[in-house]
Amino acid sequence: QVQLVESGGGLVQAGGSLRLSCAASGSTRDIAWYRQAPGKQRELVATVSSGGRTNYADSVKGRFTISRDNAKNTLYLQMNSLKPEDTAVYYCNADVWNGAYYENSWGQGTQVTVSS
Repeated sequence: QVQLVESGGGLVQAGGSLRLSCAASGSTRDIAWYRQAPGKQRELVATVSSGGRTNYADSVKGRFTISRDNAKNTLYLQMNSLKPEDTAVYYCNADVWNGAYYENSWGQGTQVTVSS
């Protein structure tokens, strides 16, 4: 069974920084971070392809950086200049190799709370 395990969330003041990590149980292809605030739909935050190409939601461009370490099967999201509106549960999503094929999987989520 494939797994994605997030870590690094917490409480931070506006203007602060956090670094989220997402450890996969196997190799991955394209990877993404999503977030879901209370009462809102889950939204795409950032993606990174297997080749390293990145894309960001307009709301986080210039503040967040997505990266990956393929040797460690780990994805990162560096979040700087955090705003209260960044408060949400953050999820990683990826196709993870299960030994036979790539299986799409979600992490359990990590809470990020930004106080004003």
